[in-house]
Amino acid sequence: MAQEGRSGILLETGTNEIEIMEFTIDGNLYGINVAKVREIMMSAEVKPMPHTHPAVEGIFKPRDTVITVVDLPKYLTGKEHPHKEKDLFIVTNFNQMHVAFRVDSVVGISRISWTDIQKPDSTISGGEDGVATGIAQCGDDLVSILDFERIVAEIAPETSIQISEVEAMGKRQRNTSPVWVAEDSVLLTRMIRESLEKAGYTNLRTFPNGAELWDALEKCAEEGNVDDQVAIIITDLEMPQMDGHRLTKLIKSSKEFKQIPVVIFSSLITEEMRRKGREVGADEQLSKPEIAHLIGILDELLSRSRAKRKGGADQ
Repeated sequence: MAQEGRSGILLETGTNEIEIMEFTIDGNLYGINVAKVREIMMSAEVKPMPHTHPAVEGIFKPRDTVITVVDLPKYLTGKEHPHKEKDLFIVTNFNQMHVAFRVDSVVGISRISWTDIQKPDSTISGGEDGVATGIAQCGDDLVSILDFERIVAEIAPETSIQISEVEAMGKRQRNTSPVWVAEDSVLLTRMIRESLEKAGYTNLRTFPNGAELWDALEKCAEEGNVDDQVAIIITDLEMPQMDGHRLTKLIKSSKEFKQIPVVIFSSLITEEMRRKGREVGADEQLSKPEIAHLIGILDELLSRSRAKRKGGADQ
């Protein structure tokens, strides 16, 4: 029961829409962005691997590709979950790697607006330790959107942002340029902040989604101090209320903000996503968890922006 190509569904760029694949575990509805899904397969025999996270079943090899299998029911509940013949593997592709997640069933796909996804409060999400990044209204159902990046980061920390990459860059000068970051994952927000501060960037402001960053930009415009408040913007793609493509499109379509460099920093950077990013005017696009690359991009874009402003002032 392979179902390939769902992640190839193309949404018009910058419309703030998402397609959610709904699946069940113990009768509860969960969701994943279709853009993360490579295919759906019937569960297969898995080869156990020693010294792994308790939720890692092991590996299997469909079509000459070795893929790690995560027992998602066990991860979510912390308890053994009997495997059933009709279990499915959702094979994902993000952060430049493939991981299969065992689930009970796949219900279908809903196309909704990011405004239909609410950020769960701490009583539901569990704060930084939580794995729900949003609650989506899909028809009559409420669906918990899981933070698959957070799950993989816990299971295999070496695949996530590594502050050691920043330390390897050596001693750096302090940089007070105001950097704004839109990122919905509490864990990744903390890791990005720590990495940028380690790299010398001390003037950081973070937002849990694109909508709140956009509101803050409009407030700066009203107060007439945009250039003083924000020098560069880093944005994720997947965020409740407003995604990164929509945010970038709004910024680059505005005469007040279009001069601000925008960097898309996402686990979903593919050739198709790069094309979409170019369409909405992103200055740079790079894949998580390449934090050292991100810092190099910030250095370059801010230097270029300063030179442009200086050139304009000299004329």
